Amino acid sequence: MTDTPVVSLSFFRFSRPATRLWAFAMMGLARRALRTVPGIGFWKLCGSGTGEGFTPLPNTSVYAILASWQDEHTARARTQDSAIFQRYRVQSSEDWTVFLETTSARGAWSGHSPFQATGKAPEGPLAALTRATIKPAVALKFWRRVPDISLMVGSDRNVAFKIGIGEVPLLHQITFSIWPDAGTMAQFARTNGPHAAAIRAVREGNWFSEELYARFAILGDVGTWGGRSPLTALDRPA
Repeated sequence: MTDTPVVSLSFFRFSRPATRLWAFAMMGLARRALRTVPGIGFWKLCGSGTGEGFTPLPNTSVYAILASWQDEHTARARTQDSAIFQRYRVQSSEDWTVFLETTSARGAWSGHSPFQATGKAPEGPLAALTRATIKPAVALKFWRRVPDISLMVGSDRNVAFKIGIGEVPLLHQITFSIWPDAGTMAQFARTNGPHAAAIRAVREGNWFSEELYARFAILGDVGTWGGRSPLTALDRPA
């Protein structure tokens, strides 16, 4: 296990109306419990959008917890044995946690630089996370761009996992995706028409009041999503 700082990203699926109401309430109620988890650093509670998350319409069945830790051992132990994570697993019908080592990061999240980057280029599979606070005046313009990008990401067989989550609907957007290697991810960014057009619009229009971009090496995972580990998709032929 690595002794460098590690990020965990845990996803929980809630299948019954009662558990979905519980999960929605925990967006506020879980904050106190998370603050007291031993060894936890930066953390965020997130909801998701419908489909694969890349819409402004909330998906009441999927929620996520992102957290930073001093090392991989602590990350694995606390996401398994702390009471708040156990409560989420008991209420959920399925859960999956992926453990990540930050290789690069730039920008801010809620005024902080939450990830400690190693500066090492990831070898093999990697994860990408983007987070933005969208200016209210341009929110509608932003969300009109998203469906085309989502369609292109969803149709790319190289993407092992992708989801859109966020802290506040419409105004906060987080995209998380897993790729087989850096070259494949870079090729998508260069050649995808809607994605490239959206990036130009964001830059030219100054749509974001805060943004963060991070890349991660994948250390491992626990649990399932859709009945299996999403990391198994990295072994399939493109």
